[in-house]
Amino acid sequence: MTESVRIEKLEAVTVVTLDRPAVRNAVDADTARALYEAFVAFEGDAQARVAVFHGAHGHFCAGCDLQAGARMARNEGGPGVLTDLDFEPGQAQPLGPMGPSRLLLSKPVIAAVSGAAVAGGMELALWCDLRVMEEDAYFGVYCRRFGVPLIDGGTVRLPRLVGMGHAMDLILTGRKVEAAEALAMGLANRVVPAGQARDAAIALARELAKFPQATMNADRMSAYAQWDLPLAEALHQEWERGKHRIGDALEGAGRFAAGEGRHGRF
Repeated sequence: MTESVRIEKLEAVTVVTLDRPAVRNAVDADTARALYEAFVAFEGDAQARVAVFHGAHGHFCAGCDLQAGARMARNEGGPGVLTDLDFEPGQAQPLGPMGPSRLLLSKPVIAAVSGAAVAGGMELALWCDLRVMEEDAYFGVYCRRFGVPLIDGGTVRLPRLVGMGHAMDLILTGRKVEAAEALAMGLANRVVPAGQARDAAIALARELAKFPQATMNADRMSAYAQWDLPLAEALHQEWERGKHRIGDALEGAGRFAAGEGRHGRF
């Protein structure tokens, strides 16, 4: 772990903080590796149920560190940096250019979005399951200006999240998307006052951590796994994941019958 990535454990919630204030939390190669290792560690931590991905000093992430990229172009960063990121479909836990963007974890991650979440930073936010966004934060494919491609899942996750029409608007124009519009199109899940994204994301993570985890995570993985399947196969894989949780459901039914959680109470 480098000083640019910090990990804080709050009981069942792990907070991963990106901390490079001089470049608005832009990610260089060492930071990408550190973020990747942080989330692999979260995945392997049996006590950690939900992660919060946070950017320090008022910004989530300004994308790839273009200053570092310029140095790489002058052969100061090593010619193998990009080719080392090649991977094959189905490869276990491949490293992405921005770090964790190719991982499919078994547990949820919530992005706490403040300030800029642009270019590769937007792709990192898209990688998360949920996005809690401050009212003055913003998204945008700002790398459009410099010919930097979306190679951390942006062209895949954005259309799946907001639909092709919205995705093409953002991908082709690179324009700024502020919180109200992001919420309206489904790019943000919650909008909170400025300065409150981290606390709100932690509060949401703690709520998720209270639920029966095996069932919640089976449903989560079923939702991710269904994308490329015909309906019959998608329904079958949902059943295969969910049938092992029927015991949990019966236990939950008993708690409901005893008076817990009536009228939608959580």
